[in-house]
Amino acid sequence: MALRLFVATTNAGKLADFREAAEEFQIAIDPVPGLRTIPAPHEHGLTFEENAIAKAIYYSGFVPGEVVISDDSGLEVDALDGAPGVRSARFAADSGLTDSPDANDNTDVWNNIVLLQKLDGIRTDRRTARYRCVLAAARDGEVLITSDGTVEGLILEAPHGTGGFGYDPLFYLPDLDQTMADLDISVKFALSHRGLAFADLLPRLVI
Repeated sequence: MALRLFVATTNAGKLADFREAAEEFQIAIDPVPGLRTIPAPHEHGLTFEENAIAKAIYYSGFVPGEVVISDDSGLEVDALDGAPGVRSARFAADSGLTDSPDANDNTDVWNNIVLLQKLDGIRTDRRTARYRCVLAAARDGEVLITSDGTVEGLILEAPHGTGGFGYDPLFYLPDLDQTMADLDISVKFALSHRGLAFADLLPRLVI
């Protein structure tokens, strides 16, 4: 019987990433049942690890006996002293931008706009950054394992590519001469912070 893992996310991009990687291990990936109706926990952690663990413990309580994986990930920009960091998903909101340009959910658009504004005037070679991800797996309120992954890159002055999500159109990989948004999903996941963290976590969970 294939192992099944529940993921505490409704983000279609993240689910696709996780499912792509899990196929190799014959693991089924599903979102936590009823996740959209479950009140989200407060994320007060100062680190990705603290938030990932807190979310995994919280959501595992809604799926008794099952393994739940939660991630906390984001972008760290050196010229911004590591910001947005754990506030990556709320970067624009923290700046007071809470309405989407066309009244739809364009959080990613706003976050990218704010990032570009804050880096305005900073030359390319000083726009170094990294994507970081910490994954935590929990069952019945107990943490089983954690893992992390990091990928280094540069922040472009304008978005490029139509794939991915979040800051992917701005996150440039010099060795590939592509952004995360340019990459095929399987290639992206193999190289990404989330993919590296997942690749580290899965074999240890299977064992």
